[in-house]
Amino acid sequence: MNAAMNALDGFPPTRAEALRRIADVQPAAYARSRNALDGAVSRLSPYISHGLVSLPEVLAGVAAQDALTPTHKFVFELGWRAYFQHVWSHRGDAILHSLHPGLLPEAAYDTELPADVREARTGVPVIDQAVRTLYATGLLHNHARMWLASYLVHLRKVHWRSGADWLFAHLLDGDLASNHLSWQWVAGTGSQRPYLFNADNVARYAPPAWHSPGSVIDQSYEALSDIARSPLAVPPGLSAAGLAPPGLASAPGSHLATTPPCSADVAGRDIWLLHPWALGDPPADLPTELPDGTLVLGLLVADFHQARPWSDLRWTFVGERMAALSTRCWWGAAPAIAEALRAARSVQTVANRHIDGWLPATVPRRKPPQLFTQIDTCCPSFSQWWRRVMRGVHHCQDLPGWTAAPALHPPAHNTENPP
Repeated sequence: MNAAMNALDGFPPTRAEALRRIADVQPAAYARSRNALDGAVSRLSPYISHGLVSLPEVLAGVAAQDALTPTHKFVFELGWRAYFQHVWSHRGDAILHSLHPGLLPEAAYDTELPADVREARTGVPVIDQAVRTLYATGLLHNHARMWLASYLVHLRKVHWRSGADWLFAHLLDGDLASNHLSWQWVAGTGSQRPYLFNADNVARYAPPAWHSPGSVIDQSYEALSDIARSPLAVPPGLSAAGLAPPGLASAPGSHLATTPPCSADVAGRDIWLLHPWALGDPPADLPTELPDGTLVLGLLVADFHQARPWSDLRWTFVGERMAALSTRCWWGAAPAIAEALRAARSVQTVANRHIDGWLPATVPRRKPPQLFTQIDTCCPSFSQWWRRVMRGVHHCQDLPGWTAAPALHPPAHNTENPP
C-alpha cells in the first residue's frame, strides 16, 4: 500500500489538483507536442474518468487561460473521449466484442497474454518500457498505448479483448469505452484499417530508452502489414530480465474502511451516493430539510469489481478520494445494496454506465454534464460524429455544454487534504 501511495504523489486524488492541472494546460504546446511521450499533455485523464471534473469544466478552464477555437487539437481530443461514450451509449455491451471483422478470423488470435509481455521481457524496448511505465504509474501516454496494443494484436496475435481487459485492470484512468474502443480502433475491428507502427515512429516520438532498432518492429510498414495479415505470430521475446506484474484486487484494501450495506445506516435519510465514477464534490442543491442534512454515502459494488479487479494504485486513488468525501462507505453485492437503500427517504447519484446496471432502477440518476450535442443514432466513425456535433459551432461558446470556467483554486470551505 505504501508503494501505491508513493506512486500517487504525482496524482493527488483531489479536485483541487484537477483544477490546478486545468490551469496549467498550455494549448499551443499541447497541439505542437502532444504526440511525443515527453510532450505537453494535460495528465487529466484520471480526474475525468473518476468524475472529479467534467469535460465542460476542462474546456472552460483551459479556454479561460487561452482562447481556443472549436478546431483546436485540445478540443478535438476531448471529442474523442465523448465519441467513445457516444458509441457505448448506443452499442452497450457490444463494445466488449468486435464491432466488425478484423484482419483475421477471431479464432486466429490467442486469448492469453504472453508471459514475456506481462513481465516486460519481450526484448523489444518500446514494449518493455511501456509495460514498466504502466505498472509503475498506472498511466501510459496515448501513443504508448497504441504501440503496445498494435504489437500485441498484429505481431503476437493476441485478441484485442484480452489486451484491453489487461490494460484496463492496471490503468488509473481506465474507462471501458475509451479503453476497449481504442483497442478496437488499433485492431481494425472498430475502424476502417488497423493501426501499425515501426521503430522509426518510436524514435520520432519517444525518449532514447524506448528506441527499438534491430527489433521485430524495425521493418517497413509493408513488411509489418504482411505480418499483421498472417496468422503466424512473431516469436516470444528472449530477454531474461523482467519483473513480476503487480497484483490485482477484487476488493478494497484496509485503507478504505468499508462496511456491508445496512438499512439502519440510511433509514429515513436523504442519501447522495458516491461511486468510483462520480467523485466530484456533492452538488449544492441536495435536500436539507432533515436536521442531519443529506448523508454522503460511498458505494463500491462487489459484482463489478469481482469481474474487473483493479491495481493497488487505482484502489488507493479511489479510496482516498471517497474517504475524504463520504461519511461512510458500503462494500457489498448489488442485491444487498438495493435492499438496504429501500430504507432511505431519498437516494440520488450521478449516472455512469460502469455502475448503472448494478444500481436499483428506482434510484434517480443525474446526467453528468455533456460538452457536445447528444446524437440520437450511433455514428460508425469519429469523423461522421464530429461533423454532426460541430454543425453550426463557430466558437467554443456555441457548444451546448459550454459553461463558465470553474474556480481554479479550492473554495474556502473545502475540507480535502491539500495536494
